[in-house]
Amino acid sequence: MIDIQLIRDNPELVKENIRKKYQDEKLPLVDEVAAMDKEFRDAKTKADALRGDRNKLSKEIGKLMGQKKFDEAEATKAKVAELAKELADLEAKEAELEEGIKVRMMTIPQIMDPRVPQGVDDSENVEIERFGEPVVPDWEIPYHTEIMESLDGLDRESAGNTSGNGFYFLMGDVARLHSSILSYARDFMINEGFTYFIPPFMIHGDVVKGVMSFKEMENMMYKIEGEDLYLIGTSEHSMIGRFMGQILKKEDLPYTLTSYSPCFRKEVGAHGIEERGLYRVHQFEKQEMVVICEPEDSEKWYNILWSTTVKFFRTLDIPVRTLQICSGDMADLKVNSCDVEAWSPRQKKYFEVGSCSTLGDAQARRLGIRIKGEKGSYFAHTLNNTVVAPPRMLIAFFENNLQADGTVRIPEPLRPYMGGQEVLVPVKDKKNAL
Repeated sequence: MIDIQLIRDNPELVKENIRKKYQDEKLPLVDEVAAMDKEFRDAKTKADALRGDRNKLSKEIGKLMGQKKFDEAEATKAKVAELAKELADLEAKEAELEEGIKVRMMTIPQIMDPRVPQGVDDSENVEIERFGEPVVPDWEIPYHTEIMESLDGLDRESAGNTSGNGFYFLMGDVARLHSSILSYARDFMINEGFTYFIPPFMIHGDVVKGVMSFKEMENMMYKIEGEDLYLIGTSEHSMIGRFMGQILKKEDLPYTLTSYSPCFRKEVGAHGIEERGLYRVHQFEKQEMVVICEPEDSEKWYNILWSTTVKFFRTLDIPVRTLQICSGDMADLKVNSCDVEAWSPRQKKYFEVGSCSTLGDAQARRLGIRIKGEKGSYFAHTLNNTVVAPPRMLIAFFENNLQADGTVRIPEPLRPYMGGQEVLVPVKDKKNAL
């Protein structure tokens, strides 16, 4: 949510930002907010004047009563009653206008970083940098579900019976590998100096509205029927919500946090054929990074966050690239955003495995997260980034570590978490060895 002062001072800047996001249907909101804000301030000014008159007359009544001027006192009481009714009407109008302004302000997108490239959709996102050499072997790589099934590590059919499409059972070494990746990610982030959290996996509606846009909320969140609780789509939701309504001490910043959670998502919308299997699912687990910092430090932390994810993937010998998200593909609360994409030797292209975002003061403004400094209080900046999100990361892992004989190499950092195993062997090969 932007500062309403920006609409008062420079509405054209707000409109141009909306145009760059190709959301022209939202342009009228700027003028509506400006008009309602003027009406609200006029009503408030009038109400404040009425309160002053009422208080003055109320004091006058006491004097008149003391002077035994009862008729004049009664007349003054009548005037006070008239003022009270007029004031009540104005206060109701103020509340109605304030709510109308809030609803519109929460729909107007955050002002983007001027360096964000303009583009309509994800086809116009821009590659920034590659890390590691993308390799395509001279033998065919099976689809990731086939690799996992060869290891007797995946059962989608039974999950379809218990839970429906978009769910899965992981088993055996594949399940252990999944947990090992998350354990390694936890320790990796602790070693990077982040504080480890396991947050609540359900949050109230006011937190949801504070951390994401209405469109994201509708497309992502599962609501608990009959309760003001939602299943989180990422631990960022709980972690940012933890600071709701707080005034943070300047000397305590930055907060650098890493959190584990399961994630639950509706995944509404049509997706391509390459997004079947375990690419897009309703339930997964993730290690996340969250930073709360001074406004002037947010760009520095943005660069630290995405580069930390790159570093993590490179320790597992997975080539990655960073991709700058364009204006039309970026969520409304974000100031700047990039994806980390892993190399798929089977598809001969990169695909998303994580996303890094700086949200400026958008979430802090919605949730009332302020910093107390020498010159008063001001809104904090918030950032978030994916460390790793299996099972999608497993796709990149299996494709990049699969060997010609069907075995899967386990990179050295994961071996302590896998009981010392250096390779995963297909079940048929294990049986033949016996």
